Amino acid sequence: MLACIATAALVGCDPADTEPTPDAPAATRPTTEAPAATPTKAAEEPVETKAVPKFVGMGLQSAQDAAQKEGFSALTSHDSAGRGRAQAFDRNWKVCSQNVAAGKTVPTDTTLDFGAVKLEEGCPADDAEAPETADGKMPSLVGKSVKVARKALDSSTSITVTDAAQDRMVLMESNWRVCTQSPSPGVALNGQPVEFTAVKFEEDCP
Repeated sequence: MLACIATAALVGCDPADTEPTPDAPAATRPTTEAPAATPTKAAEEPVETKAVPKFVGMGLQSAQDAAQKEGFSALTSHDSAGRGRAQAFDRNWKVCSQNVAAGKTVPTDTTLDFGAVKLEEGCPADDAEAPETADGKMPSLVGKSVKVARKALDSSTSITVTDAAQDRMVLMESNWRVCTQSPSPGVALNGQPVEFTAVKFEEDCP
């Protein structure tokens, strides 16, 4: 401090270089603020539970609207015929099955899955099961839609599909049914190409 006083006339003193003293104003003393309180997480509200209505027999769009009105928003659907078709226009489909039985009480965030077929089709007795996926061996795919058969194989598989009845292009594969397959079921798959012959579902295999 004496050095500072002695040289004040020449260069002046920087108050920031001096240590605080008991007589210094409070503003110059270092302060320690208490940490901000961490806000407590609001308790999550319990999910409402409701009885699932009966949707079987309804149009798919109507069933979805009714489910949402009851508070069920997690909705999905699939092709009950096992052809792998997408329900692009829900009004053209009707509900054949539901994964949660009517009358059962479940949380409203439960996913409801509707099995459906086109309006002009009859509902199957049970939803068609998807074929087993290839696990090193060729699965049995005769009678399945070409689309479902393709999905059962590794995505790298080279597949040829030809019309078993005429010389048509197989374009919408969910509308075509496998008549023959090569390799045969159970044959080891080692990357070899796969061949199918098929006809449309309303036709008989030759």
